Amino acid sequence: CIHHILHLLYSRTRHCYSAKMKFGVLSMSSAIAAWTMTSTYLMTTADAFAPMAFSTLPSSCATTTTLHESFADNAKTISDAASSLQGRTVVVKYGGNAMTSPELKAGFCEDVATLQNLGIRVVVVHGGGPQINAMLETVGVESRFEGGMRVSSKEVVDVAEMVLCGSVNKEIASTICSSGGRAVGLSGRDDSLLQCVKKVDKNGYDLGFVGEVETVNTDLLNDLLDMGITPVIAPIGTGIGAEKDIAYNVNADVAAGRIAGELKAARALFLTDIAGVLDKEMELLPNLSCDDVDALIDDETITGGMIPKVSYATSAVKLGVGGAFITDGRVPHALVKEVLAGGAAGTGSGAGGTFVRL
Repeated sequence: CIHHILHLLYSRTRHCYSAKMKFGVLSMSSAIAAWTMTSTYLMTTADAFAPMAFSTLPSSCATTTTLHESFADNAKTISDAASSLQGRTVVVKYGGNAMTSPELKAGFCEDVATLQNLGIRVVVVHGGGPQINAMLETVGVESRFEGGMRVSSKEVVDVAEMVLCGSVNKEIASTICSSGGRAVGLSGRDDSLLQCVKKVDKNGYDLGFVGEVETVNTDLLNDLLDMGITPVIAPIGTGIGAEKDIAYNVNADVAAGRIAGELKAARALFLTDIAGVLDKEMELLPNLSCDDVDALIDDETITGGMIPKVSYATSAVKLGVGGAFITDGRVPHALVKEVLAGGAAGTGSGAGGTFVRL
């Protein structure tokens, strides 16, 4: 049922968005009106929609009543979630399979457009590791990793900037626009969006031109968000002061968490290629506090590559983000499901990843 509702939600909000646009800017009143039209439509068409969507099921009063109630419950959950997030910001780190699968890529951009058209302010920070690796191989530039971070020589950063700020960034922004939203592609160097210093690795590795974000130009982001535009950010930062012309390669997860914290976002989502945080029996842990995460690291339930992933989430929450998701980006429409399926509580679907809170 939820798949039918999400499809209907997307098509209706896109229609409402188009109808409410004036001079290219979506006002908050227009966004609220669009959601009101959509939620009313969802609720009033439940009786007609459910039998049509499930016409292959056995026909009986009990079955039909159950389907109607399920549809209505899901519609109310989505309505409550969207209402609680209207005018608030959601920051999404976009990467992994969700970027490389054409179907998942299209679904993600539709999700951004849907949330945006409901009056939710969305910021996208994207990665692009596989695309960078392919180009490095094509041009014959060697690259290696130390402590889980790419060592970034001047040549590596040049290639990363070309790939991330060029084809990858613009394709994401363009697809969001063609899906019914509004988006602008940015680099962290544009208007000094991500101001960085050279990252000093705690293990003593020289990582080259890997940047640590010192300052985020939130004025630029808020100006775009106020106009109903989603910033799509490539994580290439700029130096500070005498080093302002230096380009730094920034980890996309770190950049997303820092941006979310500086914007005091309602939610931060990290789309990954994993199901979420698992216990020692390999069962999903859908809801964790920062203290829970620390305890799970101490008892070695969380190990290896999962540690930096949960660290990005806990760092964002400690910076003031309302809650962070480590979300399975391999699930179609993972973004809109986790943002809207938890209702007003905003803790996610309970099945698509792990929600981390303070």
